[in-house]
Amino acid sequence: RFIFRHSSRASITRRTMSASNVDSSVGASTSPATSDSGSGPGQATRALWAGESGGHAYGAAQMPLVPAISFGYTAIQDWKEVALGQRPGHIYSRNTNPTLAVLEEKVRSLEDAEAATSFSSGMAAISNTLYALLRPGQKVVSITDTYGGTNRIFVEFLPKIGIHVNLITTDDEDKIVEAIKQDGGCDLLYLETPTNPTLKVVDMKKLAAAAHAAKADAIVVTDNTVATPINQNPLALGSDLVVHSASKFLCGHGDALGGILCGRKELVKKVYHYREINGAALEPFAAYLIARGLKTLSLRVQRHNENAMKVAEFLAAHPAVDGVFYPGLPSHASHAIAKAQMRGFGGMLSFSLKPGKTVSSVMERLRYAHRAASLGHVETFAGIPATTSHVECTPEQRAAMGIPESLIRYSVGIEDIKDLLDDLKQALEG
Repeated sequence: RFIFRHSSRASITRRTMSASNVDSSVGASTSPATSDSGSGPGQATRALWAGESGGHAYGAAQMPLVPAISFGYTAIQDWKEVALGQRPGHIYSRNTNPTLAVLEEKVRSLEDAEAATSFSSGMAAISNTLYALLRPGQKVVSITDTYGGTNRIFVEFLPKIGIHVNLITTDDEDKIVEAIKQDGGCDLLYLETPTNPTLKVVDMKKLAAAAHAAKADAIVVTDNTVATPINQNPLALGSDLVVHSASKFLCGHGDALGGILCGRKELVKKVYHYREINGAALEPFAAYLIARGLKTLSLRVQRHNENAMKVAEFLAAHPAVDGVFYPGLPSHASHAIAKAQMRGFGGMLSFSLKPGKTVSSVMERLRYAHRAASLGHVETFAGIPATTSHVECTPEQRAAMGIPESLIRYSVGIEDIKDLLDDLKQALEG
């Protein structure tokens, strides 16, 4: 009862608010196998039509919101068959819900995944994935620059249940490969690229190949929140699973929390089962808002990309700025890798200040930026890692990750670029 489709760009599968599209043989929604030619609808079209091309109840032209907790049946035999997965249908919204199904299908389509399931938040998606797929004695390899909450799971929680975690400096891919190969390979490789907040980029294809070569059943999970499926698709580069904090760019409007996991069907099914029992279900209204936001994802990300590049170039030339962290700049250490595996460089950047300027003095002068946590919204957001991405970490831990206390994370919105540049100029020079 998670969303499953045969991945293909050649068609957008019919999906309605009716449960009749669920394939009872696998407990998930399926579609016929299609061509692997790579032709077919683009990302913007799929974001609009995936999950909705068959129409909705009552002939509604827009996806209805279904807030119901329970779904009733006139015939007890029908109810039993649905409960046992012998026929399509919904029973209880902690398990499945028609509104959630449309959202899951949209993200599944955008990531060209076999299956997708949703969660109450991005961290719920990450934590449920890790706890569902790992067991005591297994080994995880990851990078030092993961999101702060993810880092806490690796450092604080997984070791308590006997899972060995090896965090390797993000910039040293040779050492990451070496760690992957040790002791017969790792059970799970966890990547995040670009990273938050320093926008480091790792070679997904190289590292995923190393993990699968060292251990055939190794699982590669990639957090694609910062890039979005518009800018890159980790599954096409060797990842087995992709996680998103749907609260960020996918939603885009800062009004709904959610998380999504998509990828190989058998793995998603395991995580879905863990989630339905442990209860981190996405609320239908949040799913509705995120799905609505997804309809403009392609347009928004294009504008985010364009604005972020211009902001990065402006900051790189400003005398008060010590460094700019943005993979679209040729000066970025991983620019070549980013250019090879990304279609766009994203809407978030960070910059550090030279002595003489303080984070407070600059941020408090900004007129067109919310000084608040989060990123990926239509409005510009500015924050510091100590109160946003790495609030869980000490200054020493942040320093070890290469995150200076003088860093400002700047999630570039879709405002007119002249207004953003003028705003940054007055804030830096005031």
